[in-house]
Amino acid sequence: MRRTIAEIKTNVAYRWFLGYGLTEEIPHFSTFSQNYIRRFKGTDIFEKIFTKILEEAIKHGLVNAEEVFIDSTHVKASANKKKYTKEIVEKEARTYQEKLEEEINKDREAHGKKPLKKIKKIKTKEVKVSKTDPDSGMLNKNGKEKIFAYSFHTACDKNGFVLGVKVEAANVHDSVMFQEVLEEVEKRVRKPKAIAVDAGYKNPYILKTIFDRQIIPAVPYTRPKTKDGFMKKHEFVYDEYYDCYICPQNEILTYVTTNREGYREYKSNPEKCKNCPLREKCTQSKDYTKRIFRHIWEGYVEEAEHLRHTPYCKEVYERRKETIERVFADLKEKHGLRWTTLRGKEKLSMQAMLVFAAMNLKKMALWLWRKGKGPFDISKLYSLFGVLKKILSRYIQPLLSVLRKQGLKFCFVNKLKHVCEAEVLS
Repeated sequence: MRRTIAEIKTNVAYRWFLGYGLTEEIPHFSTFSQNYIRRFKGTDIFEKIFTKILEEAIKHGLVNAEEVFIDSTHVKASANKKKYTKEIVEKEARTYQEKLEEEINKDREAHGKKPLKKIKKIKTKEVKVSKTDPDSGMLNKNGKEKIFAYSFHTACDKNGFVLGVKVEAANVHDSVMFQEVLEEVEKRVRKPKAIAVDAGYKNPYILKTIFDRQIIPAVPYTRPKTKDGFMKKHEFVYDEYYDCYICPQNEILTYVTTNREGYREYKSNPEKCKNCPLREKCTQSKDYTKRIFRHIWEGYVEEAEHLRHTPYCKEVYERRKETIERVFADLKEKHGLRWTTLRGKEKLSMQAMLVFAAMNLKKMALWLWRKGKGPFDISKLYSLFGVLKKILSRYIQPLLSVLRKQGLKFCFVNKLKHVCEAEVLS
């Protein structure tokens, strides 16, 4: 707010836009900041502004939400990373926990197993809570510097228009916020044909959600997490009809159980594995048993992996760097959101909505100008250009040449003002 007021004081274009004269005093910045707090705190005014601008872009046919790109970026919080307290908090239950437990018990019953009993024990974890901004979360990514930050979970279309945004602490995983962002897109625009996401979203539940909504997922290749020198999971063939795995030596790994995390366990026969020539590359188990775990929704992951090789999905995923990645680049480079000076999730959400609304507005204005659909036709300015040229050639240029000969540089301001006023009145 201080920087904005300082800019208004010296920028003539800002003064003209706000209706202030050249000599009028601009109100103190605290006047605006206090009104800002009193009028907008606890309201959804910035979300309404964002939605209204997006609706205008849709009305002009600029938004193409056939393919949607979803990702998140981290914004450094205004908090000292060394000032925090360690607290024991309850682990967040997965949003789909009840649905998963239901599917697990159905799967166990289908295999002749007893359903699992619900555990009443509350799981806890230790977290670092900032003393400065408790809403932020400690970010520890890829061994980089640990800082308190927020995540801006964002969706955009193929033209770069932002369709939805959710702000959350940086220690909340991307996959947790995916469904909320997708629901915002469907509410504001429509259901997309395809969604492009990065590897952080490539898990069974998210892919199940995408397929259940009859949307095509465009996902990247993910490297197998098997140790070097050992056989990869894809080298073991899954037989869906008999519900078993077949190893490269044509031996069968049979179903054993389905655990609480939703993974089916398949085990080999230790008598056959004991003398197997591939055992050293297969397992290090002391009981000579190979175990493979398969999620009950693994089929959705495999289907997404098959679609990944299609030309359409390749083309959609390739556009990520031109769409959502560019949105984040503009957010940080052109709008100063590599870090924030605000504190609290509510304020950050307002800021995110306002900044993305501004980005959409600028893009819409530029595109309409190029299409000749701006608020006025540029040809109407031609007569004004003629008048300006006349003033420049008749009065200003001769005056400047005289002043230059006399060695004067800045004393012609008042004369120029009177000349321009006379020309306008004539």
